[in-house]
Amino acid sequence: METIVVGDDTSVERLSIDLPTHFNLDQNYPNPFNPSTTITFSVVTYSHTSLRVYDVLGREVATLVNENESAGQKSVTFNAGNLPSGIYFYRFTTGSFTQTKN
Repeated sequence: METIVVGDDTSVERLSIDLPTHFNLDQNYPNPFNPSTTITFSVVTYSHTSLRVYDVLGREVATLVNENESAGQKSVTFNAGNLPSGIYFYRFTTGSFTQTKN
């Protein structure tokens, strides 16, 4: 963190914020999970972003994110407490970037 003095009694703290340089979808943790897991993803520029969860038959079971997101690293918790045990896939889409993991 860097402090910049603007006037006699005014200062502004500049936070060192490392913005991501590429879109990324991390592996959820914990994995396997019961009943919830955290999914982290990176957005490079302000853009419409979606993060959706699907079952093994390809049916969408949850929409975790579906909105414009600013640049940065984000995380969301998926609680599957009301879903049957099994394998789930999550798809991250922003701009022209799409990635799916399980």
